[in-house]
Amino acid sequence: MASAEPKTAAGDARPPAPPASTETIADPGALGLAGFAMTTFVLSAFNAGLLSDTLETVVLPLALFYGGLAQLLAGMWEFRRANTFAATAFSSYGAFWIGFAYYITQVAPKLPAAHAYQATGLFLLAWAIFTTYMIIPAMRTSGAVLAVIALLALTYILLTIGAFAQSTGIDKVGGWVGFVTAVVAWYASCASAANSTWKRTVLPVWPLG
Repeated sequence: MASAEPKTAAGDARPPAPPASTETIADPGALGLAGFAMTTFVLSAFNAGLLSDTLETVVLPLALFYGGLAQLLAGMWEFRRANTFAATAFSSYGAFWIGFAYYITQVAPKLPAAHAYQATGLFLLAWAIFTTYMIIPAMRTSGAVLAVIALLALTYILLTIGAFAQSTGIDKVGGWVGFVTAVVAWYASCASAANSTWKRTVLPVWPLG
């Protein structure tokens, strides 16, 4: 009795292998870094005391849609590319910005005024811890990315101390370090976009891995 299994031209009863996938995904790192950089830059203007706190809500649209949603999407695409570090970093900081917007608008106004600084300090401390240990995997990425993570950890640490100590002076220092963090992140974003587009190293990022 003849076999009912499909045969290839060579007589093999096994079905032919599917064609190799030609799907490609662009590097989402440029988007993730850009969203992070711009939102950090705007918030740092207030942390550094350059603008009145009454205008701080201008950061909320960026926190929700660029630093938040766009960066979160970049993190999901990094998961698709099997880049664990970038996926964890972009997804986490995207969630941070969305959480920050929610905290500022929905949580902070309802906190007891006498102890609200402790809640803010704890919120920042948790992110300082996360960012500090992310320095370890960043050591296998590039000098540019490592600099972003290290500077961000320092920013969180300074803002945490400033919140718990209720020190506007330390907050301002944290704001200025945040400015530097944003500029370095913008550079890394520009390098990622330029190098991917030109298909060669236009701006160095100093690979470490």
